[in-house]
Amino acid sequence: MDYASSEHTSGRASDPTADGTDTAPLAVKILVAGGFGVGKTTLVASVSEVAPLRTEEYLTRASVGVDDLAGLNNKFTTTVALDFGRITISADLVVYLFGTPGQERFWFMWNDLVNGAMGAVVLVDTRRLDVSFASIDFFESRGIPFVVGVNCFHGVRDRTVEEIRGALALDPQVPLLLCDARDRAAGRDVLLALVDHLMAGQQAAST
Repeated sequence: MDYASSEHTSGRASDPTADGTDTAPLAVKILVAGGFGVGKTTLVASVSEVAPLRTEEYLTRASVGVDDLAGLNNKFTTTVALDFGRITISADLVVYLFGTPGQERFWFMWNDLVNGAMGAVVLVDTRRLDVSFASIDFFESRGIPFVVGVNCFHGVRDRTVEEIRGALALDPQVPLLLCDARDRAAGRDVLLALVDHLMAGQQAAST
């Protein structure tokens, strides 16, 4: 599905109709969460139709002993506030993405970022599954629907979907997809899986 362009006014997108009235597409806020260095900033940047807002800073000696850099030899920057991007899924649906900071010292910001969010994408790295446990617990405890995107770094798929699901102790109803955060189409598929998951939950709740 191709993304359409849209205008953004006062936090909502407008689409003038032939009779001169404005119709406002549904605006959905989605969080992109996960542990430190799992690819959240990369995912937001790869799918956003606008230049993403980033709050990355270079790692310094002050982070030594504070941020766990195990397995992240090529990690030189970190998100210190949030990442922001926008995607127009269709004329009726616009998604606003908010990437959360991954380090434990910035987790206090999650309580503010989650306000108004309809769902979340939790990115995980099979080499460091433990760094995403906190994100999964966070959304489960608040009853916020989420999907899990397994970021396959360098195309490496060293575990099966069943093994990853078991290691994360995921509820069977939580979608889990293998992806490459650098690839726009793969990122779009993860987001569409979340949209489908949200719609399925709403339908179940109404029956």
